[in-house]
Amino acid sequence: MTLMQRLFEPRSIRTMAPGTKVLVYSVLLFWTAFVLFPIYWVLITSFKTAVDVNGGPVYLPFIDFQPSLHAWKELFVFDYKDTLRAYMNSLIIALSSTAASVLIGSMAAYALARFEYRPKFGVVLMFVLMMIAVFVAVGKYGVDWRLSTAVGVAIFYFLARALGRHFSASLGNGDILFWMISQRILAPIVVVVPIYMMFQQVRLLDTHIAVILTYTVINLPIVIWLMYDFFRSIPYDLEESAQLDGATRLGVFFDIVLPLSRTGLAATTLLVMILSWNEYLLALFLSTSKAQTMPILVAAMNAGERGILWWSMSVVIIVMIIPVIVLAIILQRYISKGLLLGAVKG
Repeated sequence: MTLMQRLFEPRSIRTMAPGTKVLVYSVLLFWTAFVLFPIYWVLITSFKTAVDVNGGPVYLPFIDFQPSLHAWKELFVFDYKDTLRAYMNSLIIALSSTAASVLIGSMAAYALARFEYRPKFGVVLMFVLMMIAVFVAVGKYGVDWRLSTAVGVAIFYFLARALGRHFSASLGNGDILFWMISQRILAPIVVVVPIYMMFQQVRLLDTHIAVILTYTVINLPIVIWLMYDFFRSIPYDLEESAQLDGATRLGVFFDIVLPLSRTGLAATTLLVMILSWNEYLLALFLSTSKAQTMPILVAAMNAGERGILWWSMSVVIIVMIIPVIVLAIILQRYISKGLLLGAVKG
């Protein structure tokens, strides 16, 4: 064999050739360094002083610069109350909204995957018009939201019973799915003012429940859209067999369907957690001090009188990415199984 053949021809189908292995691992090492370098830069910046940051790029602690804990002390000693409150608020809000979104969204996705819905288009339009009338009554004329909601629901019920049979056009599951995902496509700035006015009327501004409910509703379309395909891939024969053995519909969902779709649940949970953890615009409008989250704290630091303090910002960034990294590590094995699902073993 020639030198090129020994370097680039594998000895068996299960192994790579030496030259190919060197090339592949070199590319992987380069990409790993490229991805991890920003995290490394943020980490070392958190131990720099103002002189080190403003004096030019330095890379190696104890060689290029002397590490300092002044940024960590400033955040966790002098301003520890504000930092701790914002961090705990972010944890409570992100975890609660993620759990609620995944639970409710999974149940909705399962219902759309297993049942055929045919709501009348006229009835849906009537409900939308009635909700608009309720919002106008509350926002413009100052009617109590409890009274206006009760009256609106009652009027809608009687109108739907009386006129619903006369509507012929109907919607399907595909229309419902498209409508749900369109709510996520909608820019948050369009709906943030109505949401603010709604919670202002019910006196829930700057509370955890307001932010949790908003995050849950905002992330529901993503959960439904992602989990719908996972549920459709599960054979319906398994559910029928369980029902023949006496299992209820909820029992089938929690004991059979969810365990079989845990890879999809893991990926969806991680995505929703990241979206909730990093949400800024909604938290800015719905919270001021009591329910302030970490993105709001970071924005306040950027708008400070002293300008952007990169060493303090680096500390906040490191603290912020820790929960997401921990969750990714916990769910990693399920996500890996999901990526390898259907692969052919050699």
